[in-house]
Amino acid sequence: MSDADGAPVLCQTALAARDRMVEQLCALPPIATALDAILERFGTDNVAEVTGRTRRLVVGSDGRQRLQSRTPRANIAETQAFMNGDKRILVFSDAGGTGRSYHADLAAKNQARRVHFLLEPGWRADAAIQGLGRTNRTNQASAPLFRPVTTDVRGERRFISTIARRLDSLGALTRGQRQTGGQNLFDPADNLESVYAKDALQRWFGLLFTGKLEAVSLGRFQDLTGLRIEGPDGGMVDDLPTIQRWLNRILALPIALQNGIFDEFLGLVEARIDAARAAGTLDLGLETIAVESFEVLSDTLLRTDSVSGATTHLLELEIARALKPLTLERLNQLEGARGSKHFLRNVRSGRAALLVPARSLLGDDGTRITRYELVRPLKRGHLTADQLAESRWEPVDDVAFRTAWQAEVDEALSSLKRERLHLATGLLLPVWDKLPADHVRVCRISASDGQSLLGREVPLHAVADICGALGLDAAPSIAPDDLVRAVLAGGRPIAVKAREALMLQRRLVNGSQRLELTGWSASRLDWYKAQGCFTEIIRFQTRLFVPLEGAAQVLERLAEGNPLR
Repeated sequence: MSDADGAPVLCQTALAARDRMVEQLCALPPIATALDAILERFGTDNVAEVTGRTRRLVVGSDGRQRLQSRTPRANIAETQAFMNGDKRILVFSDAGGTGRSYHADLAAKNQARRVHFLLEPGWRADAAIQGLGRTNRTNQASAPLFRPVTTDVRGERRFISTIARRLDSLGALTRGQRQTGGQNLFDPADNLESVYAKDALQRWFGLLFTGKLEAVSLGRFQDLTGLRIEGPDGGMVDDLPTIQRWLNRILALPIALQNGIFDEFLGLVEARIDAARAAGTLDLGLETIAVESFEVLSDTLLRTDSVSGATTHLLELEIARALKPLTLERLNQLEGARGSKHFLRNVRSGRAALLVPARSLLGDDGTRITRYELVRPLKRGHLTADQLAESRWEPVDDVAFRTAWQAEVDEALSSLKRERLHLATGLLLPVWDKLPADHVRVCRISASDGQSLLGREVPLHAVADICGALGLDAAPSIAPDDLVRAVLAGGRPIAVKAREALMLQRRLVNGSQRLELTGWSASRLDWYKAQGCFTEIIRFQTRLFVPLEGAAQVLERLAEGNPLR
C-alpha cells in the first residue's frame, strides 16, 4: 500500500522481524569445510593432510586458532606419518591423489584395512576414480572399504552417478577384469545413466504426461525446469530430454520437490533392475568370491584354439566358504535407529528376520508397489506386501527373535558352507556365444592360500547344452544330489538321461514345492511308480512326481546306470 503522496508504506512488524532474522544469521558461527571440521575434531596429531594448501588455520592446545604455513615437503612427511601408523587418519584432495599410494602395503608399518570415505566427488569422475585407486593397489594386506558419502538431497545422486557410469564404461573395456574398475563399489541403481535408468526415464515422462505422478504435475514441471514435454499438438514431443539434461535441471528444483521426483524415478529404476536380476540378465561385472578352499572335481576340455593353442575348460568345483553372519550387536548398530521395524520368524524353518520399510517400486502404469527389506543373519532381500502376506513369516516378540537370530549366527560360525559350481575358464571369447545369455556372471574364486580361478559361472541346467553346442559327445556327469538342489534352487527344468527323454521340474502344488517328471510314457507308469515316484490327478490329468525325501536315490534308479544330464 502507499500513502497520499504515492510513497510505499512499510509494515514495521515485518521490518522488525527481518532485522531480527538478519541479526541471528550474522551471529551464527561460520560453517567449516569438511577438511577443517575433521582437523578440528581429531586434531593435527591424528590427521595427515595431503592437499595443495600452503596455509591453514589450526587450533592450538589453548583452544585458540593460529595460522600455520605448509611447505611442499609437508605432504611427503604427512604421507609417511600415515603409512608408518603415526597418524591413523588421512585426508587427501586432487593434489594428493596423483603419484602417491595409501593402500595397506605389505612393506608399510600401517597395514590396517583402509576405510575410504569419498567426500565431495564433484563433476570430474576421472579425478574421483583416480583417488579411489590410491587406496586399492597390488601387494596390499587387505582390500579397502569404500564409503561414498552423500546427504539426503536426492540430486546429489547425479555426482555419484557420473562416477558409476565411468566405472561401468571401464568395465566394458576390461571385460574379464572389471575388478580394475568398480570393484562392485556401486549398486546398479547408482548409475543413473544406465540402460535401466534411461528406460525408466522414458516411462517417467509418460506417467508425467498422463498425470499419474504424485510428486509433480506436467505444467509445474515444465515451468520450473524449462523442459518441454508437451508438443504444440497436445501430444508428447518425440525428442524428449536426455537423462543428463533432465538430471541437471532437477538439481535446480527445491529440495523437497527433487526428493519426491527422485523417489518415484528410482522406484521405476529399481523395478527394472529387480526384473533383470530375477531373470539372470543383470551384468554385475567381475565378482570376487572369497573362499577358504576349493577343489577341482572334474576338468572338461571344451575347445583348443587352432592358432595359439589356448584352451577353454569347464571345471566342476567344490568350494568351502566361511560364513560371516550379522551379529545382534552389529544389527543394533545398523538398524537400531530405525523407528519402523518388525521382528519376524519363519514358522517352517524357525529362522529369524528383521522387517524394515524399503522404497516402493513404481509400476509402468503408475501404481505403487509397497516393498519391505528382509534383513537376515546371512543375507538381505526384498519382499512386496503381497509376497509377505503369502509367506511363512510371522511376527514374534523381542526375546524369541533374539534367540532364533543368535542360534543361526552360532550355527553359521561353527561350520563351513560347501557348495558346487561349474566354471568356464581359459580362452572364453570364441565360446562366449555358446554360454547362456540369461545368466552372465563373471567371477574370481579366490582361496585363502592364494590360489585363484577366473572364469564365467555356468548354471547346472546349461552344462549339457554347452557341451552339445561345442560338439562334445559326453558332458560331465552330474550327481543326483546336485541335480535335485539345482532344480529346487533355480527353478529351471533339467534333463534326466534315462530310457525316455525326461525333464525334472520344480512345481508349486497346494502351496508346497514338488519335483515333477515330464516326458514319461503312460505305458511305463507302473514301472515309474515301482522306482519310488508317485502320481496325482490334477484337473483330470495324471502327473508324475518324485518325492523330495530320497529324490536322489529315485533318480539313480530311473537312470539305470546312465549318467544324469
